[in-house]
Amino acid sequence: MSTSTPPITPGIDHRCSSSRLAVLLFGVLALITCLLPLPLARAAEPGRPNVVIIITDDQGYGDLSCHGNTMLKTPHLDKLHSQSVRLTNFHSDPTCAPTRAALLTGRYSLRTGIWHTIAGRSLMRPDEVTLAEHLREQGYNTGIFGKWHLGDNYPCRPQDQGFEHTLIHGGGGVGQIPDHWRNDYFDDTYLLQGKPTPFKGYCTDIWFDEAIKYIEGKKDRPFLAYIPTNAPHDPFLVDDKYSRPFVEQGVEERVAKFYGMITNIDENVGKLMAKLDELKISDNTIVIFMTDNGTSAGVLRPNAPGPWKGFSAGMRAAKGSVYDGGHRVPFFIRWPGKIGQPRDVTPLTAHIDVLPTLCELIGIAPPKDVALDGVSLVPLLTGAKVQWPARTICVDSQRVENPIKWKDCAVMTDRWRLINGRELYDMAADPGQLRNVAADHAEVVEQLRAEYEKWWASVSTRFDEMVPIVIGSPRENPSMLTCHDWHPEARSGIAYQGGLFPGTFRGNGFWAVEVAQKGRYEITLWRWPEAEGKPLGATAARIKIGEVEATAKPADGARSVTMEVDLEKGPTRLQTWLTDEKGTHGAWYVQVRRK
Repeated sequence: MSTSTPPITPGIDHRCSSSRLAVLLFGVLALITCLLPLPLARAAEPGRPNVVIIITDDQGYGDLSCHGNTMLKTPHLDKLHSQSVRLTNFHSDPTCAPTRAALLTGRYSLRTGIWHTIAGRSLMRPDEVTLAEHLREQGYNTGIFGKWHLGDNYPCRPQDQGFEHTLIHGGGGVGQIPDHWRNDYFDDTYLLQGKPTPFKGYCTDIWFDEAIKYIEGKKDRPFLAYIPTNAPHDPFLVDDKYSRPFVEQGVEERVAKFYGMITNIDENVGKLMAKLDELKISDNTIVIFMTDNGTSAGVLRPNAPGPWKGFSAGMRAAKGSVYDGGHRVPFFIRWPGKIGQPRDVTPLTAHIDVLPTLCELIGIAPPKDVALDGVSLVPLLTGAKVQWPARTICVDSQRVENPIKWKDCAVMTDRWRLINGRELYDMAADPGQLRNVAADHAEVVEQLRAEYEKWWASVSTRFDEMVPIVIGSPRENPSMLTCHDWHPEARSGIAYQGGLFPGTFRGNGFWAVEVAQKGRYEITLWRWPEAEGKPLGATAARIKIGEVEATAKPADGARSVTMEVDLEKGPTRLQTWLTDEKGTHGAWYVQVRRK
């Protein structure tokens, strides 16, 4: 977690005295520190490697030509594959936000407060230490370009969690509710250093182009460039020149666009790798390519229309599933001359291993006083002659308000997969997970169930906590809250802006918030973003924050309604109600400003 900003020493009498001079100097230093986006870090030791992590969204193991896909051509990723150590039994979570939390912390996602992609459960606990925070403390420059999806408000934003340079979209995808209104992958407005900034071009091109500019400016100092693309996540939007060749080969349009988005990613990976060569920093740059979960559109479907049925690399199921097709993903790592020769590495590995592995490769200790779930994979990468220990790894897919024991879970060893505590698959004999052999191996089922019980007891200690959005902080004032982060009533959560049209969404829920400072607060309710210009359409409005309530009658044709309340410092809940001729629902957008 980033350290807090020290106070500025007020009004110092400058009549000479050594003590007053010392206080003045302290005040100046405090002011400088206050203005920095992150705490000052010591200079990195000479020769430490740069780190580039590329993680794509919803691209599965079979969505690469180097993995056997005969329709999709990925020449640049294939080249990277040929130059890398490949972890062929590498696992993520079955959905995106949990994977990102585990990747950046080295800890199971359930520990970090994340087990959903919306509904207030995709906000990572601010006391987690991220890879960016840790490398920043070691003198690294740190930049993110693309999809964050671990919280859109303070203290969960990337700039709060170790990234000095940030270029991101909102929410979990371009066009989701926290994203800039009407973004559609082309010529969009993204958050550059926290400020809405218009860009020209296609989203993936922008992420890579801006990452390359960043690298060019940091090539003389070690950097972390984290490039988490939103593509090829739906909606499947890409220039026709990328999707048309697949349509012409009989691929159904949805999959053709999905493949077109991957083709564009591949092109950008080639551009990035060429730039590293041009800058003569390839040999001192660790490059990782991975994806966040199984495929969303490329899965094998025998009944699909047309001649192309998809390709799943022999795995069962797809994104969201706890069968291997939902969470076994590509992982390539390249560091020329410093890790072993390009080859496949088969032992069981996972997203939680990336942080400790990078720490050892760089030559730094892991974050102090942090209990990591992952282990360093350096012995596997370098081919060291050591006895690699047997291990058990668990993943699950909760996507509910409160995690449920045994819900959608996989307990994994090198040989076995226990699914939902009941089904057992021998991966050596049955990699497609077609034959449940639980009845034949009761002792293995019992052993893996015991492993799950230990894991659940370990990760479940904070399930009763919510990760609050902090309001009234000088680091974000005002704060814009959206219904994306509601803890919803029933199943009224919603992700995309398109789900708000044609205005019939009637859900409601509350935000978990923490009031940073006691004082007077101005709370403004919108049904539509201010830029849309549509009227609120409500005859009455109500807010409740803890025990404080207020009501108002919106003016006819008004786009918003504002109420003022006095709030005490501390954690609480905020909920809103708008009443119209059809009933009552929550305000989709709420701005909170401490006066």
